[in-house]
Amino acid sequence: MTRLLWTLALGVFAGALDLSVLSPALPALGRDFGVQIGDLAWVFTLYLLVTVLSITIASTMADRYGRRPVYLACLVLFAAGSVLAITAPNYTIFLAARAIQALGAGGIFPVATATIGDVVPPARRGAALGIVAATWGLAAVVGPSLGGIITHFISWRWIFAANVPLAAIVFALALRDVPAHAPRRREALDALGLGLLCVGLLGLMDGLIATRPLIGVFGVLVLAAFAVWETMTPAPIVPLELLRTPQLVKTYALEIVIGVLEGSLFFIPTVLVGAQGLSYAAAGFIAALGAFVFVAVIPYSGRALDRVGSRDVLLVGAMLTELGLAIFAVGFQSLVLALLSIVVAGAGFGALLGAPTRYIVTNETSARGRATAVGLLSQALIVGQIVGSSLAGGLFSLAGNEIAGYRDAYLAFCGVAFVALILAATLKTQRHERRRPIEEAAARAV
Repeated sequence: MTRLLWTLALGVFAGALDLSVLSPALPALGRDFGVQIGDLAWVFTLYLLVTVLSITIASTMADRYGRRPVYLACLVLFAAGSVLAITAPNYTIFLAARAIQALGAGGIFPVATATIGDVVPPARRGAALGIVAATWGLAAVVGPSLGGIITHFISWRWIFAANVPLAAIVFALALRDVPAHAPRRREALDALGLGLLCVGLLGLMDGLIATRPLIGVFGVLVLAAFAVWETMTPAPIVPLELLRTPQLVKTYALEIVIGVLEGSLFFIPTVLVGAQGLSYAAAGFIAALGAFVFVAVIPYSGRALDRVGSRDVLLVGAMLTELGLAIFAVGFQSLVLALLSIVVAGAGFGALLGAPTRYIVTNETSARGRATAVGLLSQALIVGQIVGSSLAGGLFSLAGNEIAGYRDAYLAFCGVAFVALILAATLKTQRHERRRPIEEAAARAV
């Protein structure tokens, strides 16, 4: 089991590195392609939108055909997109490469989490999820530093060079370690629902980034149509049975809000370069400091899940995140305050993004639909990330100057953190959330 966990963790590391490594390179990428600061948000938002598509397909296929073949296919796509990103001659081709990368990376994490749910007993699941999530945090530490150094001394293009051998190593390990079996399901893929979701999110993203209200309203209307369709189709992307459980509804809503907050992390190196004139490498190292705190906190938050429950871990994470973002919003022009804010917010994100919401979902769902349930959780997070990064890009462009735009964006994120705090307070206590695993164990014994 230990070998399997580390194989899954390495795959998650590869996918997570692809997102975090690019953040300090955005100013250089924009200069080379002639792209304005607000439009650079598409580097993240398009990636995230395609990830939603990938998660839907990969999660459904993993529940139908097994974990291993889906995991391997995702790794191949991830490597192919990385090669195209290195050679992209213009911004359009580069965004296409990011989309291919996202098709692969999007399926890695939910399939890994579902596999843990299949093989790890409930009493040890929190710690196991914490180990895999810690590799996500490790990528967040290594990524900004590595991206800043490569951009400063070589070129942002070679940021993606390590993805190909890394994907090859994980592919070989997965052939040996990842189980192929899974609950077999044959429902048809909800293609119309998937199309409505993507079109709606694309419209919402464009409305936020380009500050075009009519397109944003169109996106909202399409998302409303998606919600109606999901109540009518026999095989919805959002399984209705998952939304009949209050604990899961609250958890998915909270995950969206956490995703919005995570969108604030993408632009911290960009803000530091623009507001303080730091080098790409220095901005990357400062962002890596927060990620280091994030990694340090994740194992403790994973163990805390087994001791105090998910609600208390999430409450502490939301409070620290709000405090850290508030300090950054008013003090990003000061190196000392920026460092303090990044450390505090990093500790908060370590609790929010470690394993608590996945702990809830794996406890509240059966093995038959666990990959789909976890995939929906990952989709919720990414929908939030899309909104968060789009919101930041829009506020950057809308303000009269860069400094005002940075401040407006991070003050808005402070308000979002308060919403996360309120939602976390409504979740089950530890005593109540443990009832379901106990009841399931009793049913199996009978």
